[in-house]
Amino acid sequence: MHVLEVKNLVKTFDGIRAVDDVSFAVPEGSVFGLIGRNGAGKTTTLRIMMNIYLPDSGEVLLQGAKAGQDFKDKVGYLPEERGLYKKMKVIETLLFFAELKGKTGKAVERKAIEYLERFQLADRKNSKVEDLSKGNQQKVQFITTILHDPEFIILDEPFTGLDPINTNLLKEIILELKNQGKVIIFSTHLMDFAERMCDHITMLDKGKVILNGALADIKAKYSQRNVSINYQGDLSFLKSSPIVEKIFEYGNSSSIKVKEPMQVQQLLKILVDNNIIITKFAADEISLQEIFVELAGDENNNSITEEAGNV
Repeated sequence: MHVLEVKNLVKTFDGIRAVDDVSFAVPEGSVFGLIGRNGAGKTTTLRIMMNIYLPDSGEVLLQGAKAGQDFKDKVGYLPEERGLYKKMKVIETLLFFAELKGKTGKAVERKAIEYLERFQLADRKNSKVEDLSKGNQQKVQFITTILHDPEFIILDEPFTGLDPINTNLLKEIILELKNQGKVIIFSTHLMDFAERMCDHITMLDKGKVILNGALADIKAKYSQRNVSINYQGDLSFLKSSPIVEKIFEYGNSSSIKVKEPMQVQQLLKILVDNNIIITKFAADEISLQEIFVELAGDENNNSITEEAGNV
């Protein structure tokens, strides 16, 4: 069941379409990723969903009806541009934002302390926000987003400024919230995060939807004829191979797409015959990063089409 739908959103700034006929549906109880490079239209789309921007056309539907204040009341929103009051103490900040959403009392304060302990910030609860590092400020902002127990959690580039340990903690909490039945929507340009966490994605490029659907279905479609390898050696000879359609190289790993499914085993033989040392050979495997590069190309590629469509 689709609990939230975005239909044909258009938003123009100074004659440029930042959001160009964007549509997608968010299933109940899912982690949904709005992904794409910086400037793709992700933040503008989220701001329209939050009614911060009004669309030129299109609408946002909550359970089939036009989303209004009732939707905003159910949302915890982490904006891309953080909005903490720098002179306030950490605990005061958390309780203030919870009160704005109608949550007060000892239970909320206990929950705030629990989150501060999880993020190793309990000893800084009486520090001013401005005295925290950017990463710690980001953690405080995240806690303000979820402390009032919202049904929908919208996170715009939530991993910005976090080290790997705190990134993993954030991902762990997001998945806990999903298991509680929350709907998680987050934007990111980091494809590996989206791939590890999302059930469904919509990929934007230059304001347009270029890919949309369940992540498992998307990977199944685009992984056909694709081989991921880790290796030692020089693969330059493959560029002239008649069985190879394209190669994405990543140092000591590569993704190779052959022209026909039966050529996968032939590819393995060619690699061995050319003295390539193979440490991993995975047929029908592809990363979200590789799919994005295949569809969106580089910044100078103007040939992006709607061919991806819905999967």
